[in-house]
Amino acid sequence: MLRTPSGGAGNGTATADDRLLSIGAVLNELREEFPEVTISKIRFLEAEGLVEPQRTPSGYRKFTVRDVERLGHVLRMQRDHYLPLKVIRDHLDALDRGEPLPLPSPASGESRELLEVGTVEREAPAALRIGREELLAATGAEADELAQWEAYGLVEAGPEGDYDAETVNIAKIVADLGRFGLEPRHLRAVKAAADREAGLVEQVVAPLRRHRNPQTRTHAEATARELAALSVRLHAALVQSALGVRLF
Repeated sequence: MLRTPSGGAGNGTATADDRLLSIGAVLNELREEFPEVTISKIRFLEAEGLVEPQRTPSGYRKFTVRDVERLGHVLRMQRDHYLPLKVIRDHLDALDRGEPLPLPSPASGESRELLEVGTVEREAPAALRIGREELLAATGAEADELAQWEAYGLVEAGPEGDYDAETVNIAKIVADLGRFGLEPRHLRAVKAAADREAGLVEQVVAPLRRHRNPQTRTHAEATARELAALSVRLHAALVQSALGVRLF
């Protein structure tokens, strides 16, 4: 929290509450409590409508003390409660209306995802694992097709030879693409790109996982989810732009 010194307003000088801060100054204010925060993170929260800084005629962002406190509140709800942004936005809107809402329990199903990726459907619970025959039935694929998916690294079985919910989702998408004539060999570039994107995310979260602060280490997983969601959105937007069509 920012400390607001007393005095100033009565003698014609500006108080601390009247200050307008650059995005760099905001970063410095927040990093004392949130060492993992970045300028990109602040810009992202602005893009999501969680804070609305003023703009100078030349386009530079200027944040008020209240903006900084609001950002701190958002980051605290993400770090301590693992809330998705839509829940945080609803909570802030209620506060703005003078209607404080209790924060959902971190154990609730809604709070397990930091960001929702609207284009990805998770039909199976994360803990569910199914066998090979069940995967073939779920995708409508033949055994030799599944063998090709595995050979190209698109699908991978667990140590017990079974498959988790994420792998089931991938297999269904690969099967759907196959109906358009796209074979596993055509999807190698997609897999390679995904691996590179995962590497970029890992570069960002690795320092958080090594941090001495336990809360920061815990926040690393939520950060990874957020970056993964943004990566999916960027990929979809780039494909849409390249094709000149609306995908969603």
